[in-house]
Amino acid sequence: MLNRIRDIRKAKGLTLADLAAACTPPTTAQTIGRLETGTRQLSLAWMNRIAAALGVDPASLMRAEAGEPARIVAELGANGPEALGAPREALLPSELAAADGPAPLVLAVRASVGEYRPGDLVWLRPIAPDDAGRAINRDCLVPRPGGRFAFGRLIDRRGTLVGLLPPGAGVKQVVVDNPPWIAVAMMLVREL
Repeated sequence: MLNRIRDIRKAKGLTLADLAAACTPPTTAQTIGRLETGTRQLSLAWMNRIAAALGVDPASLMRAEAGEPARIVAELGANGPEALGAPREALLPSELAAADGPAPLVLAVRASVGEYRPGDLVWLRPIAPDDAGRAINRDCLVPRPGGRFAFGRLIDRRGTLVGLLPPGAGVKQVVVDNPPWIAVAMMLVREL
């Protein structure tokens, strides 16, 4: 079993020091880091303490090694979507786990862009480019060469070209040639 403390902490926007201070009684950032990386054993007492500080169920701190988890693959900022240095696990609502298809992808919104706000998570389902017709007029994430991404409303598909209109006013259409996949937005998770 792998622990998900780091993924949950980052999804909630907390630093190691923030989480350490939120524990009752408070601990050190170094101790939290050791528990996250597995260099210190995560006992049941530590699980309960950290889960309470994060405001989650203790069982959500663990995940089985089998199965590929949903990943945050890019962040949407003021200059468009940017690839992460390394994908990170997203908090997976259990009802979204696809048993027969590819794992969902998640786009984390870092800055207000169009109708999206900082902290939003856009859940996307990957489809084959041949199925792009059913994604017309829906928000989509499309990989571009060099580890980059394009995000916006899918407005056109001609041959191998896919046209996206990025969110926001006064932006130009982005055209991607022959993307290996298209991920269609299926859910917006926004903290209230």
